[in-house]
Amino acid sequence: MIDLAQGACDILRAADPADKVTRALALAADWNAGHAAFQSPGDPPARPARPERPHLLPARAMPKRKAGGSIEKRIALLHALAHIELNAIDLAWDIVARFGTAGTPRDFFGDWVKVGQEEAIHFSLLQARLVELGAQYGDLPAHDGLWQAAEETAHDLLARLAIVPLVLEARGLDVTPATIIDFNRAGDERSAAILERIYRDEIGHVAAGTRWFRHFAEAADLDSKQAWQDRVRRHFKGTLKPPFNDAARSEAGFDPEFYRPLSA
Repeated sequence: MIDLAQGACDILRAADPADKVTRALALAADWNAGHAAFQSPGDPPARPARPERPHLLPARAMPKRKAGGSIEKRIALLHALAHIELNAIDLAWDIVARFGTAGTPRDFFGDWVKVGQEEAIHFSLLQARLVELGAQYGDLPAHDGLWQAAEETAHDLLARLAIVPLVLEARGLDVTPATIIDFNRAGDERSAAILERIYRDEIGHVAAGTRWFRHFAEAADLDSKQAWQDRVRRHFKGTLKPPFNDAARSEAGFDPEFYRPLSA
């Protein structure tokens, strides 16, 4: 029987993106086939391994992406999205490795295994599309701020769930529909279709975050809305920016009463 947490740690320690994807898909397949189980807590690295490229910059040092439909601009956006998805692979498996215990419900592991599997698929789709356009992941710089949310919440599962799926991924639900429209306007239906797939899957990821935040908040005898707002105020730098995609967020079970009071 494969140790799920150890397998998750191996994914986090894989520097090559293709290797990381292969390991994530294989571990998810083993879990789904009943060949993997949570046996003992993991020992995940503080930071996941990363390839030599792309060159990582502070977010404030990143060149500004301009709107438009040129191939260079589309490549830049797809590259940025691929970088987000590579980090999302690690964020999903880090939850499994860092926070899993013998008392954790099996469905919790099942949800985050599924998220980790889907994020690996998303990265693969974006990387393949970059290659079709004459580029690949690593060609452009990327910002190094995405893992800061993981480091900020490494001590607290409720904080991790509050920030990663329910702030960062929920933000993706707000902005992706307009990006899909932009790709279609540029005649890039293939890229738009990839983003459609990612968008639908991300609703499920936000739903998993909502479901398990409520579960663990209630288990700790906390009001889930107050607990979420407290952790966002404490661990998220900045304010939540409208407009919000209330329809997609509500489909994920994420009530506007949670996030609208914290909006800019």
